[in-house]
Amino acid sequence: MAEGTVRIDGTTLHLPGGVRVRFIRTLRLPETGTHQLPPGLGDFPIRRVEDYPHTASAEMRARGGVMLPVYLREAMWLHFGGTTEPAALQVGVGKVCAVSGKPWTGALARDPQNYVVLPRQPWLDGINSGKGTVRQFVAVPLGLGATVEGQVTGDEVFGGVQLQSFPLNDRQLAVWRREERLRAERERAVGPVGGYGGYEGTGPVLMPPGAMPMAPPATGAPMPSAPGSAPLPPAPGGGPMPPGAAYPMAAPGAAPQRSAPAAPPRAPAAMGLGVGGSMRQEVYRDTWPRGSWAERPSGRVFVHLVTPPEWRRITGEAPPPSPVDRAAYTRAGLPWFEYYDNDAHDLDPADALGTVKPVGDWLGDDLDPWQAPAPGQVTPLGDAPGKPIQDGDW
Repeated sequence: MAEGTVRIDGTTLHLPGGVRVRFIRTLRLPETGTHQLPPGLGDFPIRRVEDYPHTASAEMRARGGVMLPVYLREAMWLHFGGTTEPAALQVGVGKVCAVSGKPWTGALARDPQNYVVLPRQPWLDGINSGKGTVRQFVAVPLGLGATVEGQVTGDEVFGGVQLQSFPLNDRQLAVWRREERLRAERERAVGPVGGYGGYEGTGPVLMPPGAMPMAPPATGAPMPSAPGSAPLPPAPGGGPMPPGAAYPMAAPGAAPQRSAPAAPPRAPAAMGLGVGGSMRQEVYRDTWPRGSWAERPSGRVFVHLVTPPEWRRITGEAPPPSPVDRAAYTRAGLPWFEYYDNDAHDLDPADALGTVKPVGDWLGDDLDPWQAPAPGQVTPLGDAPGKPIQDGDW
């Protein structure tokens, strides 16, 4: 992969240095109490903005990057599985750091830490609230003040999600690669050795909650569920998911299969991320020696969040089916998860993020009655194809 190049492979974003990020659909948690990790209900589709010069807005084209469709109040989490080498990844929500609550910056900071360390951090479900918890990422429109960006900065300008990756510096990377080669040679001689997974091809790979690697579904196919799990629950209201509700996917690296008719670009119905319920998840402290990371990022990408109607207008494709309601999900017997890493240390709460109010305080409560997981339903876990993505000004 060329230096600084970001690519899409199916539903995975590939950033330089072996960083891989997928955006996973999931259940929205209640805004009271602290909950287990909900599993994935399939990947969000992602598309390059530059592939839609006639239908994407001028603002989107100027920022470049990719886009994905989200429903109002839909929840998501970021999956980092398959990342092949150590990296420091900054995650911004409207250019506010999801880890430290500080403004977006082009440099890493350690006090407070403004990045997650991959592949040690297997996923990120929300903003860092400290004490072993995060508050769930939930999509809301810009202009209401409900986003993290609006509450922390007092303004809503950017929305979306921003990703920026830093590899190890040349010296540390050479040491790490040498140690990996020696370890691989020992494994070939004596067989696999247990330990922390996450490096593809060098040990057990940590899988996302409730999901196994999935090929993109064929057009009109139902969204796949995890092997061995119950079928996906019915759509809200009790009816089955409508035939053909799953989103059509283009083959990795292929041009879009359909194009929306050319129309005068207009300002998109832009979305950002607010917060929902709290869940048990640690954001791990960096244990690499100070000075281990490169001083400049190796790649970055702006991820635009658009409404499903806007997605259809821009791409000509059907958006994913509407989110599944939680009571139906629990009745179907699908699992919840707890993840614990005995050797890792959680970051302290971020002061700026501690005062962020949940979206229900802004939009009102529309949740169905909460149905807690049944006993035995919570599962413990753990102890360069594609075209380049154009970056822009943001």
